Amino acid sequence: MFLPLGDTPNPRNFTPWVNWMLIAANVAVYLMYSMPMSGQPVDFSDPLVLEYLRAIFPGTPAGLLPREVLSNLSAYDLFVFQHGYKSAAPQFVDLIYSMFLHGGFLHLAGNMLFLWIFGDNVEHRFGRLAYLMLYLGTGIAATVAFAFLSEPSMVPLVGASGAISGVLGLYYLLFPRNQVRVFVVLFPFFFNTVLLPCRWVLGFYVLVDNLLPFLIGAESSVAYGAHLGGFAAGLLVAWVVERSGFRLGTGAVSQGGEAQAGFRGTVPGSSRFGASGSGAVDGLRDAVSRKDAPAAFALLRSLSRADMVRLKPEECVELADALDRSGQKGAAMNLLRTCLSVHAESGNLARVYLALGQQRLAQGQVAAAYQHLQSVFDYNPSREVAEQAREALALIDKMHGRGR
Repeated sequence: MFLPLGDTPNPRNFTPWVNWMLIAANVAVYLMYSMPMSGQPVDFSDPLVLEYLRAIFPGTPAGLLPREVLSNLSAYDLFVFQHGYKSAAPQFVDLIYSMFLHGGFLHLAGNMLFLWIFGDNVEHRFGRLAYLMLYLGTGIAATVAFAFLSEPSMVPLVGASGAISGVLGLYYLLFPRNQVRVFVVLFPFFFNTVLLPCRWVLGFYVLVDNLLPFLIGAESSVAYGAHLGGFAAGLLVAWVVERSGFRLGTGAVSQGGEAQAGFRGTVPGSSRFGASGSGAVDGLRDAVSRKDAPAAFALLRSLSRADMVRLKPEECVELADALDRSGQKGAAMNLLRTCLSVHAESGNLARVYLALGQQRLAQGQVAAAYQHLQSVFDYNPSREVAEQAREALALIDKMHGRGR
């Protein structure tokens, strides 16, 4: 048995209100509807009972009599049948309702544990409203995927796991360096809590818990198609985010209140890349050497992508440092991200990742800083750069600790 207990690092000085709200909503629905209605007998004069039997009975095991089905029927079964998502009779409102209904306490507890562990980093990265929209959007995508991959059925689909799988897909791509604290039970030989790379844990969830049973056609009440569809939707959104440089969210808010829009033209693919003269890069280098940040910033806004390619990674770091010290923190961070994009094939990016990690850490964005600082060691850093990265990582360990 593998039971995740927490992840590290996590945002500091940040309360994931939306994530807590989603957990509270799921728990409230369980306490107000699922639990009390599960013990209530049905009113057999209710027309919904006959509709339920007509829809469900053809899929029950051979030899099972209608009266045996009715003897175990509760008011909650009818409630789920009425409000769960049925692929043979799809309704948008049922699609939303189904995300907050669960089949039992263990179903709810498992889903909420995963949401509590992985949701806060994703909310911090995107911001509250965007996170809520992504949660609901990937949940919808998960349900649509389930309907596409399975035969039309009147058996209702319920549970938050499709939406949570979307959160896991986002986490998998955006926080590759994070670790997960897992309680491992290999009875009777091993009982212990270990730290594992998050991609091992999430990869196991996708491949072993879902893809393999889906491919072999395992008989189960688990909606493997919904889990896979939600995870794929999360991966797709995260990939688009990384490619486009999307920076909404608490994790993107800069200190000092400076406007960041002036430098967004340097994001690859933006139509605001302007044509610049052949001496623009030389002029930029001269402004940096003179520590003239305003002049450098003015020149930087007019550079084309070809000009950015001419800037060496170490020059990007020097310019970003000058911008950061002059109060243009957002511009400095965007410059470093653009440098990573245009020099993606370079093996000389250790200082760029270090600078990004240090900036993130200075702004209290621990989870993002951790990703960048760990990436430093992928690029054969100098002794000085490696030592600075280790010091920053040690600071993260000291102020946040390993795990929750």
